[in-house]
Amino acid sequence: MPGSAAQLARCPFGDAAKDFDPFEMRDPFPFYEWARAEAPVFFSDELNYFVVARHADIKAVFDDWRTFSSENAQAPLRPMCEEGKRIMREGGFTAYSGLSARVPPDHTRIRKLVQGCFGPRRFRAIEPEIKAIVNQAIDAFADRGHADFFREFAYDVPALVLFKLVGIPNMDVPRVKSWAVSRALLTWGDEEQVGHARNMVEYWNYCRELVRLRHDDPSDDLPGDLVRLQNEGAEISDEEIAGVLYSALFAGHETTTTLMANGMRELLQRRENWEAIIAEPQLIPNAVEESLRFSPSIVAWRRRALKDTQIGGVPVPKNSNILLLIGSANRDEAVFSDPTRFNVRRSDARSHLAFGYGIHTCVGQQLARIEFAIALGELTRRLPGLRLAADQKIDFVHNISFRVPTALRIEWDV
Repeated sequence: MPGSAAQLARCPFGDAAKDFDPFEMRDPFPFYEWARAEAPVFFSDELNYFVVARHADIKAVFDDWRTFSSENAQAPLRPMCEEGKRIMREGGFTAYSGLSARVPPDHTRIRKLVQGCFGPRRFRAIEPEIKAIVNQAIDAFADRGHADFFREFAYDVPALVLFKLVGIPNMDVPRVKSWAVSRALLTWGDEEQVGHARNMVEYWNYCRELVRLRHDDPSDDLPGDLVRLQNEGAEISDEEIAGVLYSALFAGHETTTTLMANGMRELLQRRENWEAIIAEPQLIPNAVEESLRFSPSIVAWRRRALKDTQIGGVPVPKNSNILLLIGSANRDEAVFSDPTRFNVRRSDARSHLAFGYGIHTCVGQQLARIEFAIALGELTRRLPGLRLAADQKIDFVHNISFRVPTALRIEWDV
């Protein structure tokens, strides 16, 4: 029970501002549990952010875009150095978020167009191609008996799927993946900025070139659809289309890569869940939801207060930055029964906030669910004896938002 003597003995925290390590992703959940009970809204001196731990408070912030702006959601955590600013300025970097940092009416206008192009019809049509991409990845290591699941499966599969939807040639996959990594590190925590700034210039100009090419040579993909709608009179500029691509080419695969790696780790660490989805494949969709709840790709997201307000009864001044601990919300005892247990048969898994909430709910969430479900279906069918390699220490990338493992070694008998 939150706040009990047993819990406090297990989680030896006493001062949220001092005990909170926003960059440590190996196991942040004991602190989250303590914070929900003892300091559900606190101020982090290290970040200069208010930090929010409870599901109800986080959901309320997500739902009130008029008070809590998303304008800082993808801004660099640390101010850009002068050399980085010069590189981006001289390189013509004018990127603005496709959707996540926009507000109505621009957000409403652009999101409606994107959802029409990047929605269920296109996802259903591409399911056979997703299955083929998944099986090609399995083919590459199936006879070997071991693999780094993160690098050899989860890293490339979502990128190949997304890039097919966006019309990116396979030969460009490594470049775009490296730009995505650079963007994550620049935005959420890396102190090295100059190299990332150069990559962002290349990334942004690549997105602009995709739009130009679709004007010259129409195609059946996301940028092609948006250019076609623009030509038919839809209100969206080339820069806005490039901004959508700039966001989609990052968020549309990095988060799914992490979901697959984290989900597989949880399923294999708690073997009864892996055995359950082998025996009952109909449990796979709920296994995806439980993975999103228990070990989400994004454990923290940002907002900024546009006026003096309160969160959970705590005064929050205008212009305050806010860090929403999604990873904590997803294990909130007030919402989930037995929240520290990973259970693919759970009935309340879909109450998670892994995709956000409100007007900025992730536009690609259905694609992520489809990809991981197909992956689990094929992996359980072809490699049912798959297991975690023994004695491995799983490390995570140092940042404030993405809980990304650096490797996940798996084995099976051949």
